[in-house]
Amino acid sequence: MEIANLINHVEALIFASEKPLTSLEIVELVNQAFGFMDDKIIIDQVETAIDGIREKYTSEFYPFELRESGGGWQFLTKKEYHQTIAQLNGDKFLKRLSNAALETLAIIAYKQPITKSEIEAIRGVNCDYSIQKLLEKELVVISGRNENMVGKPLVYATSRQFMDYFGINSADELPKISEVLAEQMVLPTLVNADHFEVEGEFQGQGTGDEGNENSQGQGTGDEGNENSQGQGTGDEGEGTRDEGNENSKGQGTGDEENPENFEEA
Repeated sequence: MEIANLINHVEALIFASEKPLTSLEIVELVNQAFGFMDDKIIIDQVETAIDGIREKYTSEFYPFELRESGGGWQFLTKKEYHQTIAQLNGDKFLKRLSNAALETLAIIAYKQPITKSEIEAIRGVNCDYSIQKLLEKELVVISGRNENMVGKPLVYATSRQFMDYFGINSADELPKISEVLAEQMVLPTLVNADHFEVEGEFQGQGTGDEGNENSQGQGTGDEGNENSQGQGTGDEGEGTRDEGNENSKGQGTGDEENPENFEEA
């Protein structure tokens, strides 16, 4: 089959499908539709047809485009028409997940496959209701059981609808936690023996500066003058002690005057 004819069949399949179609699924569907042909369609032909369809709908003339989302190809309206589409499905877009459900969904997305007990160990609360809501909305699925744990508990993982809802094809395309929190993360200060040695060197340099200041003070003679003043004060103290001695002598003279007073009496 020529590529020009194949493009129309691939476009029709993707348009009519209720779920995203992978390239392999398209190959199987086309070969089933044209089973009478001797030459079977191969995946390279389908991918070439898909490239042609994508190029066709990149034109501004079309309000939708062909995108790979949710693990397969599907037609989606362009983001410029989001506000208009929201008016049609307003009630659907207003329904949001609770914070508890979002936390549970994030843990499953980044830690999948994971058991309920492991989710509860991370959140610290019971997660029965949140997991049930996520299962009802088909955002998570039960992918099996953990054979290595006691009781072989159920294991949860994200679904294709989850990938379709967030516009990704696999869990590997989820944003890295380090990228999400890059602006909020504060790098820790490295504390080790070398760190303290460096601090000690800085403190030692600071002490040396103070010693230099003291040396400069001695060089200017300001502190020496203050010491000299202190010595002068000491001399004054000695003078005061001399005066005290004189006063003591004066007291002694007063005692000598007392006999004369008695004689006059």
